[in-house]
Amino acid sequence: MAHDDFFDPEGKRHGLPTYPRNLAPRGLMTRAQLLDLGLGLGGQHPVAQLMWRSRCGGSKDGVRNAWLYYVHLAAPKQPLTPAKERSLARAYIARCTCRECGEIHPYCLPTSIGRVCPPGTGCAADVRLAA
Repeated sequence: MAHDDFFDPEGKRHGLPTYPRNLAPRGLMTRAQLLDLGLGLGGQHPVAQLMWRSRCGGSKDGVRNAWLYYVHLAAPKQPLTPAKERSLARAYIARCTCRECGEIHPYCLPTSIGRVCPPGTGCAADVRLAA
């Protein structure tokens, strides 16, 4: 697939107007670009896409894409209220707290180990020493 295959402004091949990476028309931005400007999507759906070749994981057939949205339809992001900030902080602390001993770690504990202390730390180290 050549880069010319990514240039489809009418959307005949890909369903949406498609452009090669870094060649989006003015007035269109990715979600990340809108967030950097303090804007949200404002309920709009993608109107176009960028496509490029990539060897990174998660790409299908070595091709990645990014949705594009109209800048003029984007809305200012809602600021976090103090209550929402407290709620998010409590949720993060819960993800960092061992279910066995209650120790709070400076990182999120993985669910793959049951959200308990990793081997060799906290209550997991105490079990090894007792054996």
